[in-house]
Amino acid sequence: MEIDLKKIKKVFFVGIGGIGISAIARLMLLEGKSVFGSDLSESVIIRDLSKSGAKIKLGQGIELIPKDIDLLIYSTAIEKYDGVFLKKIGKLGIPIFSYPQMLGLVTKGKHTIAVSGTHGKTTTTAMIAKILIEAKLDPSVIVGSLLPKSKSNLVVGQSDFFVVEACEYNRAFLNIKPEILVITNIEADHLDYYKDIADIKNAFEQFMSQTENIVVYNGKDINTIALAPRYKKKVVDYTKYLEKVPKLSVPGVHNRMNAAAALAVADILNIKEGIAKKSLAEFSGTWRRLEKKGKTKEGVIIYDDYAHHPTEIKASLQALRELYPKGDKQNAKKITVLFQPHLYSRTKALFADFVKSFKEADRVLLLPIYFAREDIDESISSEKLAMTMCLESDAVQAFPDFKSAEEAITGLKLGSQDIFVTMGAGEAYKVAEKVFKIT
Repeated sequence: MEIDLKKIKKVFFVGIGGIGISAIARLMLLEGKSVFGSDLSESVIIRDLSKSGAKIKLGQGIELIPKDIDLLIYSTAIEKYDGVFLKKIGKLGIPIFSYPQMLGLVTKGKHTIAVSGTHGKTTTTAMIAKILIEAKLDPSVIVGSLLPKSKSNLVVGQSDFFVVEACEYNRAFLNIKPEILVITNIEADHLDYYKDIADIKNAFEQFMSQTENIVVYNGKDINTIALAPRYKKKVVDYTKYLEKVPKLSVPGVHNRMNAAAALAVADILNIKEGIAKKSLAEFSGTWRRLEKKGKTKEGVIIYDDYAHHPTEIKASLQALRELYPKGDKQNAKKITVLFQPHLYSRTKALFADFVKSFKEADRVLLLPIYFAREDIDESISSEKLAMTMCLESDAVQAFPDFKSAEEAITGLKLGSQDIFVTMGAGEAYKVAEKVFKIT
């Protein structure tokens, strides 16, 4: 369906608090459109959108949608957990787009740089965006987090450059036709949608096939290496830029890989190497990507991290051990992780990998599974994960709810020798906000 966005005056967003769809809502507000929306719960993003002029109601239902709306945009999560509601809004007689469809529409005709992959999309997108901004290329940007300077997931530039994070879930990224595609890695994930790794690779190959000019890929990732030769135009192995990566402010091998990808894109765009390196050296990370929240008066250092896949968990914990090595008497810290598994399907499919992913932590506390778009599956639980992890470590405990976790953490009496990390794509961070007074 084609639509002239210039003629749209009033837009309603279902699931407006989502990290991707909220960027489109911000864009519509900046264009002077009236923005309305609904979501199931309050959040930082919803509060900020409300301050910017969006009229948002908590809940979900046809009755929340004004009758004179010109366009409705919905989060793809609705397709999974409330297909009945989606059918109802389909009968409203107005143009209806999913977030991925709208992302394809707003990037159409632009010099789009899309960043995809199982891990590292957000950070790599943010790094590339920062380089382009500081090289005065004035790009627009949509990223799946909040950028440190703007505290927003959207940058609106005046040029035709558009840097966008492209999610593979539900084959959403196939709505975009980029000029440059970055693939950070390909692993088994989103197995509530994909059949297996072969199905995932097929989706990435489709995305490559609709890329107009260049694919930038990870030459150390076995699944990406297998696909790169099939692309008929230009391919660039970004691992060849690793030796040029400057000393970064963000720790971890994975961040050096992300920076190498950003350097490769900068080189393709003929951005001076000095500008790109300086930009990367000053990059301070993004919201919820191993984000240092501060300290308590007792000296506990608090971090929050979005990691919800075993590979991401291992990378984040290894990055923390770079900062706080076990053998360093002065800086050594005990790491306590409060992890909330995300999705029954992911926890079940990657169970053995989850068990092995916390080896750098000294203590692991587990919240109930955040099942989001799925139905309850009693065959898998955090308790079962904890029982298996206990075979390797006794310092593992699962909690039936947030309240019992909060009480147990308060009783730990953590101090200056401790790091406390909330981890996961759900709401684990709320526990730290409630238990600790962070300065």
